[in-house]
Amino acid sequence: MTLESPQSFVVHEECKKAASQNGFRRILGEEAGWAAFGSTTSHGTIHLAASGPQGRWFLALDHPGVIQEQNLPEASVSGPGQARFAFDTLGALYAALHRVYELGVSLPDAPLLEFERRITGLPRTTEAERLVVQRIGQDIFRDRLMDYWQGRCPLTGISDPALLRASHIIPWSECESDAERLDVHNGLLLSALWDAAFDCALVTLDDQGRPELSSGLSEQARAELRWRFPVALTDEHRRRLARHRERAR
Repeated sequence: MTLESPQSFVVHEECKKAASQNGFRRILGEEAGWAAFGSTTSHGTIHLAASGPQGRWFLALDHPGVIQEQNLPEASVSGPGQARFAFDTLGALYAALHRVYELGVSLPDAPLLEFERRITGLPRTTEAERLVVQRIGQDIFRDRLMDYWQGRCPLTGISDPALLRASHIIPWSECESDAERLDVHNGLLLSALWDAAFDCALVTLDDQGRPELSSGLSEQARAELRWRFPVALTDEHRRRLARHRERAR
């Protein structure tokens, strides 16, 4: 596939608009038909290219965590970054860029860096001061889980923010570091009832993302814990869920 190089005015403007409308507003230049863009909030650089205004569109990524979670076949086209993807329409490119941005603000250490920036200089001598710092971390964790899980409970599909909870797989108090506490792979965005049951280890998930219910649950509780989809898990989720399943036994 031959890329348009240098980019025509139309392709350049479409690339710039696609990047800007999906959070990548820093224009970093063009080389060999690939226009580079960055973001002040989402980690990684994206590169966009096209075979022409009516042709295919291409996306190159350099963020390993984001690449790993793309459910797209890689394109056989040379270019920058560690992986490249092709799209038949601008709409498909926009959808992919939206997800790239969500992952870029939540993977792998973006929440930790935000937390460290926000607590710089804050005292942590008294219990009240430590609780303030903890609340900042928990708020960041919830925000990033909202990004990662696209604002909906992966089990039920519920998307009402007031009904969603940031559920730690390994509890906050048992994490060995702030990096572990704020890692989105240590969290699920669950509706309130599922969160309560998960927090108490009355439910857990198997490696396919399907719920396993404790024998200690009443029949009424089992009837109310309805779900529609298995959770799409990464190996990092599965590693932590193995520990959660130990609590559920």
